[in-house]
Amino acid sequence: MVPNFVQVILILVVAFMAGMEGILDQFHFHQPVIACTLIGLVTGNLVPCLILGGTLQMIALGWANIGAAVAPDAALASVASAIILVLGGQGEKGVSSAIAIAVPLAVAGLLLTILVRTLATAIVHFMDASAKEGNFKMIDFWQIVAICMQGLRIAIPAGLILAVGSGPVRDLLNQMPAWLTDGLAIGGGMVVAVGYAMVINMMASREVWPFFAIGFVLATVSQITLIGLGAIGVSLALIYLALSKSGGSGNNGGGNTGDPVGDVIDNY
Repeated sequence: MVPNFVQVILILVVAFMAGMEGILDQFHFHQPVIACTLIGLVTGNLVPCLILGGTLQMIALGWANIGAAVAPDAALASVASAIILVLGGQGEKGVSSAIAIAVPLAVAGLLLTILVRTLATAIVHFMDASAKEGNFKMIDFWQIVAICMQGLRIAIPAGLILAVGSGPVRDLLNQMPAWLTDGLAIGGGMVVAVGYAMVINMMASREVWPFFAIGFVLATVSQITLIGLGAIGVSLALIYLALSKSGGSGNNGGGNTGDPVGDVIDNY
């Protein structure tokens, strides 16, 4: 597919917003499921990009900034892989290759993030100087400049990929042998599993495991739609909130340990 001028502008806008949201974290445009879906929406490739975004989201669930360690850049991985998927023109068949490409892109985005944050340290000194002068307009100006740098961190690579064009991208994807694409698909699936396992490991507790087991079993029932699974999830969340209010409030001297389900069980 060759995006027209309007689609290119919209893709760059999405990329710019994804870059800013990587820092602002207000509307979550940097999350893969949102960034890929928006690019698919503006290019007319909604279904393949939605599948790509959902799969990358499972991988990104295990990415988190811990202390001084910065997580891989989900924004660049999402935007760049979605653009490559669109330019490749393979539809859903190209999702596995796009997922495999997304992982090294996330690492490359990490280097760009460190570079931009290093440059932003100079802007902090400019803002300090403006604060000493009581110039609030300049403080706001430098704040906007720093945020726009984060947006350009994703928009510029996106523009470079678009400048390469669909022809070279399509030729590159078509020249990939079957053993490589199949291996990338298997590797991408393993990365998804590892990312989800990391999240489960962080959330593991005696209250969460029963809900996970219920969801795992229900997900195997093909007759239940996503809407049905969502309704069940909301219902379980409401049950959990109700238990959290009654946890530790028994008359048998049970204490509130912070584990709602565990407190209720202990009191009974």
